[in-house]
Amino acid sequence: MLVYDSVDRVDAEPVNSARQRGPLYAARKKIHPKRAEGQFRRLKWIIMAVTLSIYYFAPWIRWDRGPYAPDQAILVDLANRRFYFFFIEIWPKEFYYVAGLLIMAGLGLFLITSVVGRAWCGYTCPQTVWVDLFLVVERFIEGDRNKRIALDKAPMSLDKAGKRLAKHAIWLVIAVLTGGAWIFYFADAPTLLVDVVTLQAAPVAYMTVGILTATTYVFGGFMREQVCTYMCPWPRIQAAMLDENSLTVTYNDWRGEPRSRHQKKATAAGLPVGDCVDCNACVVVCPMGIDIREGQQMECITCALCIDACDSVMDKTGRERGLISYATLSDYNANMALASDETGTIRPSQVRDAQTGRLKPNFVAFRWREMVRPRTLIYFGLWALVGIAMLISLATRERLEASVQHDRNPVYVRLSDGSIRNGYTVRISNMLTEPRVFRVSVQGLPQAEMTIPNRRIEADGAALIEVPADRVQTLRVLVSQPMAAIAGERQDFRIDVADTAGSDATSVGAAFDAPAKTR
Repeated sequence: MLVYDSVDRVDAEPVNSARQRGPLYAARKKIHPKRAEGQFRRLKWIIMAVTLSIYYFAPWIRWDRGPYAPDQAILVDLANRRFYFFFIEIWPKEFYYVAGLLIMAGLGLFLITSVVGRAWCGYTCPQTVWVDLFLVVERFIEGDRNKRIALDKAPMSLDKAGKRLAKHAIWLVIAVLTGGAWIFYFADAPTLLVDVVTLQAAPVAYMTVGILTATTYVFGGFMREQVCTYMCPWPRIQAAMLDENSLTVTYNDWRGEPRSRHQKKATAAGLPVGDCVDCNACVVVCPMGIDIREGQQMECITCALCIDACDSVMDKTGRERGLISYATLSDYNANMALASDETGTIRPSQVRDAQTGRLKPNFVAFRWREMVRPRTLIYFGLWALVGIAMLISLATRERLEASVQHDRNPVYVRLSDGSIRNGYTVRISNMLTEPRVFRVSVQGLPQAEMTIPNRRIEADGAALIEVPADRVQTLRVLVSQPMAAIAGERQDFRIDVADTAGSDATSVGAAFDAPAKTR
């Protein structure tokens, strides 16, 4: 136990000790976060504007792929089983690229968390972004914290009903736009918009919009921090990603304690006083409704709004910023040691210069090189490795594929002239957004003749097959061989497919079966 020598707190538990936990679930108590001002709030405004702009406007970006492919830059074409992302096109058989992106996202989240804690939760998580947007509407209509609290307590009136109706109406519009924007990623956006407005769209489109509208409205307007605390698994997983050198939002009680609202009286009485004036500014701006001075808590999303609020108070009281700051556990412990005497009592004066009152040079501050450590290097290395492998694969992948499937019933057929014929199903995938003509031929089977129903065979025994843009062409290929040329019950050969106007070519192995008596 640490003893605080203060006019306000005596024999108190250290503020960074573990809190007594309540029940596993508690009913929501409405939180009225006050608007914060500062560098982190400005950063959140920028990130909110960028992320919302990307979400709402990305489906409307055009990208010219020629006359045979859609011109929507980002499109998940479920009907044709294609995914388009600007110049990249992903086929179903290339789903491993999507898996690679998910792996990179997971590793990136591990890396960010190990460096700066739950920065994803505090800045870019969709729940955080939409709650921020809903709060903008709420503050605009109902006012800031004190006005909203007073409005909640006031009896129902025409003014109160009007404000509530306006707020919820705008929330519903945002929710509908959110659900509507999502479906535009799965079809041509301008066409689908017309179909939706004229009630010509598929029922699944309206169902999707309805579900996303309901979830956005409920999660962003009513559940808010409950989603982060009880529905999201990440707060419980993140602890495994953190270590003593991870940056987290921290109340530096080695400097702030003992806190007091009557610092002049305490100073006059010769009592040590910390920098915290117990104004609760950090508490009222917190969207999660927690007190960062109670130490690290699962509910904290590392939005850093408490830093902005505290820095503002420090500026007004003539103290140095950073009472609440991003700090690592190792630096925090080092500063605690500097601020404690031999009895373990926290005395902030021990880390301040007696003449200037400012922090002494031996105060331990965060050094950015601490970010480079084995854990972060491993995460970054794995993330970069997956990314480089995907880039190399994208740059070298073939845009022509072919497959051959041998008939099973019957395996072979004896023709009237005594020759043996095998049947195959050949599939040619033209993975470019333009039609191409391919030369199909049989190689490695002596005196073999190839026949394709309804297709002309050239003098050299090959066939010219036109495959539409971004499509798969299925061919019925019959291969026959004179009895005298058959060398065994099973002969290996290949079917060559080559682009007549380019360098793309591929070969697919196959087997020719014959009866044993033909040996």
